[in-house]
Amino acid sequence: MADGKVHIFDTTLRDGEQVPGCKLNTKEKLGLALKLQELGVDIIEAGFPISSPGDFESVNEIAKIIKNATVCGLTRAVQKDIEVAAEALKPAVRPRIHTGIGSSDNHIKYKFNSTREEILERAIAAVKLARNYVDDVEFYAEDAGRADLEFLARLTEAVIKAGATVVNIPDTTGFCLPHQYAEKMTYLMNHVPNIDKAILSCHCHNDLGLATANSIAGAIAGARQIECTINGIGERAGNTSLEEVVMTIRKHPELNLYTNIDPKRLLPMSRLVSDTMRMVVQPNKAVVGDNAFSHSSGIHQDGFLKEATTYEIIAPEEVGADTSKIVLTARSGRSALAYRFKNLGYSFDRNQVDELYERFLKLADSKKEVDDSDLKIMAVTIAVEAI
Repeated sequence: MADGKVHIFDTTLRDGEQVPGCKLNTKEKLGLALKLQELGVDIIEAGFPISSPGDFESVNEIAKIIKNATVCGLTRAVQKDIEVAAEALKPAVRPRIHTGIGSSDNHIKYKFNSTREEILERAIAAVKLARNYVDDVEFYAEDAGRADLEFLARLTEAVIKAGATVVNIPDTTGFCLPHQYAEKMTYLMNHVPNIDKAILSCHCHNDLGLATANSIAGAIAGARQIECTINGIGERAGNTSLEEVVMTIRKHPELNLYTNIDPKRLLPMSRLVSDTMRMVVQPNKAVVGDNAFSHSSGIHQDGFLKEATTYEIIAPEEVGADTSKIVLTARSGRSALAYRFKNLGYSFDRNQVDELYERFLKLADSKKEVDDSDLKIMAVTIAVEAI
């Protein structure tokens, strides 16, 4: 499976931190970086060193303590950016400079007021400069999702020739459909002569809710790095969710892909990031949301209680969760009610369960969820009536 390894590039500390209200101090970044290393990420994008003295300090301090993962610093295709990033990354065992520039005609015209040829020159110069400082240089072709394919291929070939070891093909605006993003990767794999000298990387945003699907499509088409964040946090609607791509790859062995992530650390990592960045995870979030392993429909509950795999493709313990939850609502059935009573230490015969169920339905119609305290009152009441 040597060529099926998908490198996980975590940008929680850089792109994820760009969410309003989620700014981290150096101590918080250091704590998260150590946990990301334990999780098994291959590359930690620690920040944008030239953006502020605090970001420079964070990248520099992370570079000092991380030993098993590559530490990456972001730059623009600007000399000063690259020089400052190189300085911040000096202590790193495995440093990487991540530099780049816009690749779509939209960005070239409106953001840079430039031409394709000038963009090529600036890209080549930036990569060459970065290679003077580190052996591992990643180039990002910003807005590649909307870039002309032929020009994107020329740009990719040029930066690889200049020394780029990774070429990032960002769907910066979350515009692509999965088959379109895969077609871009396939085109580059087939039309860039020196593509074997570098790794293609997926960096997808979630503006249309397609970031994970696009990233998986890109990996199937030949990309061997996925850039993502814990809980999918990031600019606007967010980035590709690390836990989603890891578990998708894990649950589909037919893809012949794998990562080095320890899945049992996913839920604890999710909660740590949520607490540290003060950003609540939506309850229905895939893999790590509070409701990811909850069942409230009677049909689902009955099937789950007979065989968990009828409604769960991921066992809770796989991702570090305690157990699945049977949530009692007006949609729940007798089997779920009996199950919850049994967990509380009560044993009732079929007739008693039938009677309890009628009482349960009346209560459930008056509130959103029936909890353990309600069940205990019902159990005591029926026991007293039986005397």
